[in-house]
Amino acid sequence: MKKPSSKIREEIARLQDQLKAAETKEAERMGRLALKAGFGSIEIDDADLLAALEELAITFRKGETSKLATIQSGATSGSSSQA
Repeated sequence: MKKPSSKIREEIARLQDQLKAAETKEAERMGRLALKAGFGSIEIDDADLLAALEELAITFRKGETSKLATIQSGATSGSSSQA
């Protein structure tokens, strides 16, 4: 037996609420981590920050941990390209 459209709409609404709650939880987690990492004090355009975070996400998805280790070692050694 097929579900009536009203039941499907109710299910969609329930799933949208679940999605919104999950996205909020993820955003709060990422925000806390970003603040802890010092991103709150960096003056950077949102588009530039988004591009950098997208590159970082790609690096994690590819499992290129050696690239991340290189970035981290440069950051912890105090080397910086900014004057």
